[in-house]
Amino acid sequence: MFNHLKNLEKRFEKLEKLLSSPDVLQDPKKYGELAKEHAELQPIISKYREYKQLENELKETKQLLKETSDKELKGLAEEEIKTLSEKLEKITEELKRLLLPKDPNDERNVILEIRAGAGGDEAALFVADLFRMYSRYAEKKGWKIEVLDSHPSSLGGFKEIILLLKGKGAFSRMKFESGVHRVQRIPVTETGGRIHTSTATVAVLPEAEEIDVKIDPKDLRIEAFGASGPGGQNVNRNYTAIRITHIPTGIVVSCQDEKSQHRNREKAMKILRARLYEKALKEQQKDITESRRAQVGTGERSEKIRTYNFPQNRVSDHRINFTVYNLPEVLDGELDEIIDRLIAFHQAKRLEQELSFT
Repeated sequence: MFNHLKNLEKRFEKLEKLLSSPDVLQDPKKYGELAKEHAELQPIISKYREYKQLENELKETKQLLKETSDKELKGLAEEEIKTLSEKLEKITEELKRLLLPKDPNDERNVILEIRAGAGGDEAALFVADLFRMYSRYAEKKGWKIEVLDSHPSSLGGFKEIILLLKGKGAFSRMKFESGVHRVQRIPVTETGGRIHTSTATVAVLPEAEEIDVKIDPKDLRIEAFGASGPGGQNVNRNYTAIRITHIPTGIVVSCQDEKSQHRNREKAMKILRARLYEKALKEQQKDITESRRAQVGTGERSEKIRTYNFPQNRVSDHRINFTVYNLPEVLDGELDEIIDRLIAFHQAKRLEQELSFT
């Protein structure tokens, strides 16, 4: 690892010289590429230099301990050695994490699909709770929220709602939310006071650009239909809702939230691109060995990942065996504690895998 870090530092120093050279300064494209590489290396090199400085201090302190006969000075040196050793150990772990290959999708926007699972009307109400939770979380992060499509239920919930979350690093924070979310509570429709269990599925897709997914217009079947609201009644006599079928894959996307057919089509295409992009990523992963690509908490949609228990005021994430007793705060968007732990857990697993293949 440290030989690799030495080489990265040499590259970083070379980049600093190149970025100030007249030839590069006159070439905006080249300058942009080198500046991006420089920015990506900056945190690694800063941490590596911090490590080297602490390592030198540790050597000097150990040397002082050998040379001095003063008891008080020896005691201070031993204490300093312990402190420096702990700091070096911590920085070594940080360097390992920084050297992990980055997920190329981490900086992308997110298309978030929430659907009612088992539980009928109660599942639809739970979808509304999750929609509010993620909306509040997005607001706290300063992300923009756009509803791409929704299918309300008769009691004020949603059978399905699809959102676009736009903001720096949105996918990196949201990608572990994919999976089956379970709620345990007394439904508003329950007269006997019995606790019911309902589920909702969450899918987190990186937003795909047109350059990521090439879609041949000939492969699309586009149909317009009248939008409908809760209970199936027609709320718009004009045919503004759009259904797009991608014929080669059979993927069907519909959108009816906008009054304009053009806007509904635009939103439906965003969803379709994201689903095709996710499909392409999964097909690429098939060529990688199972042990190499195995990831804990990838959020397969069949995987039960989290339980929200109202009687116990409890939220439990089953992938990391982590429980908090502040359910109202979590449902109000206080998700960072859970997400930070998921990211740390995932990074530790990736480190373990990387080391096992080196």
